[in-house]
Amino acid sequence: MTADVWVPPLVFMQMMESHALDADAVRRFHEIMASEGTGEAMLIQRDAPAPLRWFRQVYPGLDVDQATLLGLAFAEQACLTSFGALSVPLVSAGSITEVVELLAYLPLISTAIHPQFQPSEDGLTVGLTGHTSDLALDCMAVVYSGSALLRLLDMLVGDAPSVTLHLSWPPPAALTDHGDDFSLADRLFFDSPMSYLYVPADTLDEVCRFPDPLAYGLAVDDLRRTLYQLNGAISFSQKVLALLEKDPGRRNRQWVADELAVSTSTLKRRLSDEGTSFRELSQSCLRERAMLLLLTGSMSASQIAKELGYGDLTNFSHAFKRWTGRSPSDFRHVDQ
Repeated sequence: MTADVWVPPLVFMQMMESHALDADAVRRFHEIMASEGTGEAMLIQRDAPAPLRWFRQVYPGLDVDQATLLGLAFAEQACLTSFGALSVPLVSAGSITEVVELLAYLPLISTAIHPQFQPSEDGLTVGLTGHTSDLALDCMAVVYSGSALLRLLDMLVGDAPSVTLHLSWPPPAALTDHGDDFSLADRLFFDSPMSYLYVPADTLDEVCRFPDPLAYGLAVDDLRRTLYQLNGAISFSQKVLALLEKDPGRRNRQWVADELAVSTSTLKRRLSDEGTSFRELSQSCLRERAMLLLLTGSMSASQIAKELGYGDLTNFSHAFKRWTGRSPSDFRHVDQ
């Protein structure tokens, strides 16, 4: 799946100019682009996305630590005008809520990240899952997206220290040694049970510097139309995921097949062609929804079990431990 994942051209250009890349890495990027008949100017002129697989080609030994440091360094270069279709609504958003809600339209500029929103009385939790099929690239995409959003909020609102990014892997040693030099050090938390952004309830309504309700509304309408048109071109497995996420505990194989106007055998075959299965996608949705619900603390484990279609808490607990290696109660307290 890595070959189908991309970043906007202006974001890629900022990455190329980052101090995180040495001259040899930049040279290799240019060689790869030349071999594929493109270059920086052509990417910009055609508004052509840059595939993330180029990073794996430039860094064949890329690991999670290095990917994390690259993502953080790249996020330091993030500019409001670099995110294509999201740039106008970002600039004209009226509140932190409106900024964060724009994450729902990330597929228009990159399919590397999949956000899931879980509101609660305490605030909004946004799960961030990488979709590159490459662990290191997933980490780079997640840390870049989350850190860039924190920096953009600082530009739009002023300091927003209560908005935090939680990452599900250990901190790189280099970051631990020089954490005080990192601008987001006090808002970045590692070794979390999953990767997510957290916005407290009392922060959601903080007002942005350049609110323009008309421009924002028109831009979001355009985003909705474009996303609807894009749905015709997305993969079959992504369509299944979108249906499952609406209510993962009650969407069975037959219901999804009916919604997609195919037989269950065709559903199985087409998912197999894309290297996955209905069970795998269904379990992924259930796992991510369960993790978000446990993190927000808005429901008891028994209520979550019922919400996700499990007959009782015991069955849910067994499934959750199979997914994460932890019981629901252990998972809920690990990030506190």
